[in-house]
Amino acid sequence: PSRTLGADATPPSTEHLWRRVQAHRPDNIPPLHTMPALMTQGAAMCGGAGISPRLGGRKAIASSLSQAQRSRVRAPGRKAATGVRASADPLLLRVARGEQGERPPVWLMRQAGRYMAEFREYSNKYGFRHRSETPDIAIELSLQPWRAFKPDGVIMFSDILTPLPALGIEFDVIKGKGPLISNPVRCMADVKALRTLDDPDASLPFIRETLSALRSEVDGQSTLLGFIGTPWTLAAYSMEGKSDRHLLHTKQIMHQDPATLHAYLAHLSDALAVYVCHQIDCGAQVIQLFDSWAHHLSPQQFAEFSLPYSERVIATVKAKYPDTPLIFHANGGVGKLAMIKTSAADVIGLDWNTSMAEAREIFGPDRILQGNMDPMYLFASEERIRHEVANNVADAGSGNHILNVGHGVVQGTPEQNVGVFCDAARASVYGKVPVRA
Repeated sequence: PSRTLGADATPPSTEHLWRRVQAHRPDNIPPLHTMPALMTQGAAMCGGAGISPRLGGRKAIASSLSQAQRSRVRAPGRKAATGVRASADPLLLRVARGEQGERPPVWLMRQAGRYMAEFREYSNKYGFRHRSETPDIAIELSLQPWRAFKPDGVIMFSDILTPLPALGIEFDVIKGKGPLISNPVRCMADVKALRTLDDPDASLPFIRETLSALRSEVDGQSTLLGFIGTPWTLAAYSMEGKSDRHLLHTKQIMHQDPATLHAYLAHLSDALAVYVCHQIDCGAQVIQLFDSWAHHLSPQQFAEFSLPYSERVIATVKAKYPDTPLIFHANGGVGKLAMIKTSAADVIGLDWNTSMAEAREIFGPDRILQGNMDPMYLFASEERIRHEVANNVADAGSGNHILNVGHGVVQGTPEQNVGVFCDAARASVYGKVPVRA
């Protein structure tokens, strides 16, 4: 159908979304009837034994999941059982996996960035890839906002494009221009020439050193986050060769040669699943999937070219790490929330264009939501920032919420206002937060 899915519409199932993908399925995308086996196959890709459909009950061995674990995979964001004593794990990790927190944990997308003076000491001196691929520098940049503002999450300083060179796609980030890819992927021959991500320690050696050191530095006082770009976002970047408001090359391929786009999305899905598993193995406690370019897609295009491939990554990772929370954040999720509700991600990230109150109605009280204050409020007065935080927390309800901005922190943001934002979150103790009038 051509209509936009709204709050009252019945969202399509993951199986329905996958059926739509099959219409243009190239040979290397598994057919629909193999979807239940993706988690078993995926665990093997990540170095695990997978889930055998013959194993059930409460049997918990290395090669299988318990029934409770399988339930968590089927019902993401489910509220933790009441009466269970809270663990000693950091707040963001506890809330992300469904436990009740005393307040919403807080972190900010792009919290390590050029709005910080000490960050600019490095960005003015070194290129992006040098900073992100030199562990000592990446560790320092990751820790700067944590030392300054004590957010509940520390996210690795890196980029969504970081795994591309391991596949044979070279990129650089040019100051003032953004990412540039020298060998864009635009035909089936380009897709077939790509490498697979077989040994991340060999092709991305800086990731383990960075994450393991950060996990040690943070030492349980905050949650360590890793991240990836979704298959759609990476495909669009690397087909365009740069950031482009119209996605001229990608959209032409989408409409004229969809088999190539699907083949590339499948290749990226498999590589990114391995990359996520690697980050978890290196110490990441929560992983965010950034669908940064979801706003370039209509709801129907999102259902065909984005969500099924993100779900393929999630299913593969959950096969090996069922208890590691995964966050799915779509920039441009408005108009797509009913579909996003079907995601198996544990946490749903909302951009600032989305009403938190409306999202709560759509997702229900038990789904964990993240976001979503407009980052431009960080240029406002302290009083206004605290007011907007209080409104956001109130709209999200008493729990199952991770406070964040609805887009990355903007260059030029006053540093002290990021501190106000984090402090306002720490003051938002449930039961003491004023309800929006």
